[in-house]
Amino acid sequence: MRGIVTKSTGSNYSVFAGGKIIPCRIKGLFRIKGIDITNPVVVGDEVEIDLQPGNDVAMITNIIERRNYIIRKSKNLSKQAHIIASNIDLALVVATPVFPKTSTGFIDRFLATAEAYSIPAGIIFNKEDIFDDEIKNYVNKLKILYGKIGYQCFVVSAMKEETLSELNDALKNKVTLFSGHSGVGKSTLINVLIPGLNLKTSEISEHHLKGIHTTTFAEMHLLPEGGNIIDTPGIREFGTVEFNPAEVSHFFPEMFKLSKDCKFYNCTHTNEIKCAVLKGLEEGIISESRYASYVSILNNEDIFK
Repeated sequence: MRGIVTKSTGSNYSVFAGGKIIPCRIKGLFRIKGIDITNPVVVGDEVEIDLQPGNDVAMITNIIERRNYIIRKSKNLSKQAHIIASNIDLALVVATPVFPKTSTGFIDRFLATAEAYSIPAGIIFNKEDIFDDEIKNYVNKLKILYGKIGYQCFVVSAMKEETLSELNDALKNKVTLFSGHSGVGKSTLINVLIPGLNLKTSEISEHHLKGIHTTTFAEMHLLPEGGNIIDTPGIREFGTVEFNPAEVSHFFPEMFKLSKDCKFYNCTHTNEIKCAVLKGLEEGIISESRYASYVSILNNEDIFK
C-alpha cells in the first residue's frame, strides 16, 4: 500500500493511505540508508507500507524517489544534514522585521537552498499589523528587491484577514512548506488559514527576544480550498549543505544572470578582474545584503541568523 507521510516525530510517523491516517514505524536497518541524514523519512515522502492483519502499526518498507526536498545542516550534528520536508510545490520562509527580526542572511540561505533543488520559493513578511512607517518602508524595499529577482512576496497579518487573499490564492492546490524562526507567527498564521486547526502558539520571550518553540515536529495540514501546508519547527539558523563552492552563485539568480559576462568561467566573484558580478555590486544591480549572504555561504559559515 502507498501513502503520504503527514507527520514525523522522529521515530513514529503518520501516513495517509487508503483514505485514513495509519501510524507507522521504520525497521532499524532502514535507517542505514540515510546514514548522513538525521531523519530518513520525512513529511511529504511518498512511501510503501506493510500493515499486517491484527496490527495497529504499519511498517514503512520503501521511500518512493523524491522529486525534491529542502535540507539544512543538523543543529546538533554539524557533519549530518536534516531534511525539513520533501515533494514540495512551493517553499515559503515566514519572516518578520520585528520581534524577533529575521535577517536577510537567513532569508537568503533558505532561498538559495530552494534554488538548489529547483523549488519555487517566496517570502511571507508577517505581523504587518505592528509595522510602523519606518518598518513599512524597510519591508517595501525588501519586497521590491526580492520581487525583481523573481520571488513571490506577501505582506500579511494573521490579525487582518484582508491581507491574506493573495497568499490564499498562491497556496491553492499546492504542497507548501512554511519555515522560519520561532516566534515569527507561523502557527498563528496557519490557524487563520485553516480555521479550526488550533495549533499551539506561545508568546515571545522578552528576555531573549526570541520565539518559544511551539511546533515540535513537522506536520502536513489540509487547506480548506485544496492543497496542503507543511508546518515545521522554528529554527534559529539555516546552515546550507551539499553546496559546491563553484555553484553557489547559481543559486542567486541575479548573480547567475550576470556571471556569463565574467572574464573567467570559474570566477568566484570575490576578487577576480573583469568580474561582472562585482561590477553589478558596484553599480547597485546586486544588493549588498545579497552579496554578503553569497560570501557567507561561499566561506561555509555555519551560522547566519
